[in-house]
Amino acid sequence: MELIFNFLLVGAGLAMLYFGAEWLVKGSIAISNRLGVSQLVIGLTVVAFGTSTPELAVSISSAMQGLSDVALGNVVGSNIVNIGAILGLSAIVSPIIVSKSSIRKEVPIMIGISLLLLAIIIDGKIDFVDGALLVAGIFVFTWYGYRSSKKDTDIQTVPAYQILEKNVFSKSIIFMIMGLGLLTGGSFLTVDNAVIIGASFGISELFMGLTLVAIGTSLPELITSIVAARKGHADLSVGNIVGSNIFNILAILGISSLISGITVSEKVLIDVGIMIGFSLVLIPIMRSGFVISRKEGVLLVAGYVDYVIFLLYRQ
Repeated sequence: MELIFNFLLVGAGLAMLYFGAEWLVKGSIAISNRLGVSQLVIGLTVVAFGTSTPELAVSISSAMQGLSDVALGNVVGSNIVNIGAILGLSAIVSPIIVSKSSIRKEVPIMIGISLLLLAIIIDGKIDFVDGALLVAGIFVFTWYGYRSSKKDTDIQTVPAYQILEKNVFSKSIIFMIMGLGLLTGGSFLTVDNAVIIGASFGISELFMGLTLVAIGTSLPELITSIVAARKGHADLSVGNIVGSNIFNILAILGISSLISGITVSEKVLIDVGIMIGFSLVLIPIMRSGFVISRKEGVLLVAGYVDYVIFLLYRQ
């Protein structure tokens, strides 16, 4: 009976994460529209950072509780989910026309940052100095996004009516505050009860972080990317995924390790390698006519399913 209650609390936590991120994104985009930036830049920064807030909340709370495997597994697992499952499903719903800018700049940046993470964790930990380096990186990337928006002459902002009925600044702030509140509460519910459930079934913290927690905290990216793809906002969909993966590594792991150093298990090195592999696959897929087709979407999803099967056998 107690275990059923834990499952219900996990469900409640994931729901809070979803709605919290939804409200945060609505408020953030409404405010960013006033700045007149492009869809790609919105996707790479405001939407990506907003939809990654669940991962931030969960990883910080995990680090504070000494659950390093959950904190790191959540980020690595979320990045794999973002490319394999979310981008794949978005392409299945509607083929995604990819901006050449994404291939030339943003995707290589994401791959470079993933390789940086691999280099950092080789020594078995992410300490304070590593965290400071990662956090500095997110400031540089945000500045880059801002500079890109200034150079973009073809600005297509997300219509305000698609985000809020009334694009009122005060209402947007309220949405953001309510979203952050739900995200904070939902993160603690999800982590605490997911670990309890996993322990009762003999499942490791790392597996829980790489799968259930990672998928749960990636729900905002999933909904946002699918909706964006269906409405023809390809740059927003791709930018959301690429930006989220960059934010997950730089900001989430950076801040988490500043709060409490993260211990890295040997198994995670394999998962980071797989994460890099998924990132590298994007380049030839995107270059094939600059479209991610339904067939390629199916291949991405199949790759993620194979990864989950691998995790089950590794247990």
